[in-house]
Amino acid sequence: MDLKSTKNYLYWLYCQFELITCSYLMEPWEKLLFYTFNITMLVMVLYTAYIFVPVHISVAFQFFLHLFGNQHENTVSVVK
Repeated sequence: MDLKSTKNYLYWLYCQFELITCSYLMEPWEKLLFYTFNITMLVMVLYTAYIFVPVHISVAFQFFLHLFGNQHENTVSVVK
């Protein structure tokens, strides 16, 4: 794939995006607000996923370990 076809493909994707979102009908200042809002939302979702998803996976993993009978290392078992 050469550079010209890659450039044309990216331009085609951009045109598809504008058609789907109807942003081709907007004025330049409206586009700026629209794109800024969308990019801000995307960054916030990615940041939230980066921060909270590993924590939730760790808690779920610990829950299932406890559910299936594996004890934590700091748990003291009572021997009679």
